[in-house]
Amino acid sequence: MAASLFVLAIAPATAFAQAITVSPFAGTDDGGPVFAPPPVQSVPPVQPRGPLAAPGTTPHQSIPAVAAGKVALALAARYSPEGPFIPRSVIWRVFSERGEPTGPLVLAAEAAEPYPVFALSPGNYVVHAAYGLASVTKRVQLRAEVRRESVVVPAGGLRLRGVIGETAIAAQRLRFDIYEGSFLQRVGKSNARAGGERPPVARGIAANDLVLLPAGAYYVQSTYGEGNATIQVDVRVEAGRLTDATVHHRAAQITLRLVSSPGGEAIANTAWSVLTPGGDTIKESIGAFPSVVLAEGEYVAVARHDGRIFSENFKVQTGRDRDVEILAR
Repeated sequence: MAASLFVLAIAPATAFAQAITVSPFAGTDDGGPVFAPPPVQSVPPVQPRGPLAAPGTTPHQSIPAVAAGKVALALAARYSPEGPFIPRSVIWRVFSERGEPTGPLVLAAEAAEPYPVFALSPGNYVVHAAYGLASVTKRVQLRAEVRRESVVVPAGGLRLRGVIGETAIAAQRLRFDIYEGSFLQRVGKSNARAGGERPPVARGIAANDLVLLPAGAYYVQSTYGEGNATIQVDVRVEAGRLTDATVHHRAAQITLRLVSSPGGEAIANTAWSVLTPGGDTIKESIGAFPSVVLAEGEYVAVARHDGRIFSENFKVQTGRDRDVEILAR
């Protein structure tokens, strides 16, 4: 079963709707994992209504024989203590504890499969399981008998896309940065770097990529193009669930042209600036007809050519890509 709700995203001038769907998640590899605005309205995080994905076949019902003097260590990971086993995309590393428990760890074995069986010498080990950006460690002691160990990696999937109206935005024109916590808490009290802004958990995520994250609260910053079409939205990742989030951008692509007469040929070697009505610079470029994606609102285009300056006020409306002409006179 799937649960869905609408939450609010924040853009330079308006609050926009963000549709989020949460569904049971069995660890699919679709796309592969990665490693003065209005006030924000608080919305309760989405909660799954249905059970986790149905458990599959129990792993390690039989353990292969290992060489004399070795002990079989059979490993598996779950989304929760009683949840289904994670069927793929788990990276395992087993480290040997030599000497004191606080001494250095030595890599003894590793595998990139969901249910590995390692043949190891008796002793103390630390097992590390990584599932996307989520991970867990556990100490185990091997004696003479076979050891079966199951670890819990409370993780879920997040998949993002962007649209203008009902039209999907091309994946190459979108990028997503994912931050831990909520958008209202984006500045950490103890983090002094970059003016206190939290570093992203994942940067430059492409649309429709599957990102595996520890269960918890996050906010996503979605950037469309290279202008100011950027919005933020809070999401919640649930263990064993796939969250599909669709970001609704309110923006359009504007192509700038300096012409001698209406509809004439664009004049080359023109320097351009796109400003807000208050004079803040959004984009600068040089060329005959540069393009920029801008959030819905009002702007000023300034063209400089042969020592002369020309300007024009224009308005951006969502989904209405168009040319903005400035007459060189």
